[in-house]
Amino acid sequence: MFENLSDRLERSFKILKGEGKITEINVAETLKDVRRALLDADVNYKVAKTFTDTVKQKALGMNVLTAVKPSQLMVKIVHDELTALMGGVASELQLNNRPAIILMSGLQGSGKTTFCGKLANMLKNKQHKSPLLVACDVYRPAAIEQLKVVGETVGVTVYSEPESKDVVSIAQNAIRLAKQQNHNVVIVDTAGRLAVDEEMMNEIAMLKEALQPDETLFVVDSMTGQDAVNTAKEFNDRLDFDGVVLTKLDGDTRGGAALSIRTVVTKPIKFVGTGEKMEAIDVFHPERMADRILGMGDIVSLVERAQEQFDEKQAKELEKKIRKNQFDFNDFMSQIQQIKKMGNIKDLAAMIPGVGKAIKDVDIDDNAFKGIEAMINSMTPHERSHPEVLNQSRRLRIAKGSGTNIQEVNRLIKQFDQTRKMMKMVTGANTSKMMQMAATMRGKMK
Repeated sequence: MFENLSDRLERSFKILKGEGKITEINVAETLKDVRRALLDADVNYKVAKTFTDTVKQKALGMNVLTAVKPSQLMVKIVHDELTALMGGVASELQLNNRPAIILMSGLQGSGKTTFCGKLANMLKNKQHKSPLLVACDVYRPAAIEQLKVVGETVGVTVYSEPESKDVVSIAQNAIRLAKQQNHNVVIVDTAGRLAVDEEMMNEIAMLKEALQPDETLFVVDSMTGQDAVNTAKEFNDRLDFDGVVLTKLDGDTRGGAALSIRTVVTKPIKFVGTGEKMEAIDVFHPERMADRILGMGDIVSLVERAQEQFDEKQAKELEKKIRKNQFDFNDFMSQIQQIKKMGNIKDLAAMIPGVGKAIKDVDIDDNAFKGIEAMINSMTPHERSHPEVLNQSRRLRIAKGSGTNIQEVNRLIKQFDQTRKMMKMVTGANTSKMMQMAATMRGKMK
């Protein structure tokens, strides 16, 4: 995401490299290029102009410390202004009622139904809520079935009335059921609609009036760029929603919607969708997004994702096994599964400062672990627990069973042995203490 904008901004800052000080002339030249970069990223013209004017005013008003180069100072100013442009701080859901009601709105094809499942999954697994999904898209063919499939995937109950077209009645009946079954969050999926469709807009306005939701969220496809911002404004004029959800951000290398929408609509971006998996949802943190736009990585989010998969009890047991040199292929497979749950491999790597630019043209297959998993699954339980028994004949059988060749099996076993030796060397650092340090680091970086 934001690859083109990141490249353009980096080239803009190079104008100031080698300059002894910031002057009106070199700042004007730099910001002219920055404005072009923002416009190319499909940022609203007025937003881009206001942004560069503010940066220019702050840059010329600052005394440059001798230890700070002009280009470094400009990066700092642009970073701070990008953060402010996108809202400054993360905006949390305000779920005060019981059950709390979240009403989803947006255009058809924006990814509302999929996002409903992602949000339910996040609330269930990270906040220990008991969500209920409600099918109020009564127009699109198979919309109800799609929500049921999504609900089944994340293990969340779906309420629907396939024979009814009365969305207000359906939602109210769902809320009564939620109270009976102790669901503390109700997520209402609605039909996609155009802002110019008066009848459909009246329907969702009636739904909002009847339900009095804790949160009304507008879901928009970020790949539509500036059109996404215009649509959001039209919907907000009618609905006065509480926040924006940007989907498909992983496919948008420009990022204009993310940079413009907060200023134009004056409503916060609350979540972003970063992939197809049900775990591919992130709370929108403006400062972290500014870091990524400027190629600084996002180490805080990386630590958070790792901690979500971290089980302290399991880690202690694993540490004991490593100390005794008993780390086996079952443990190896478990570590692979945890990494996969953290998200898209290329996206994870891009969170490491300096890595994003290096791998932008590298095609990292998200199925890279499939061959390894196939080989481990072709081993017998005894072989997985006792890797030392893997002689040549067993390796040949594993290669045939996994659809690979003997060279690949040998490579896997060699890598496994190297991993086991390396892990044995670092156990002196104490795994649990390392995780505590990571937690402390996360707290300080917030």
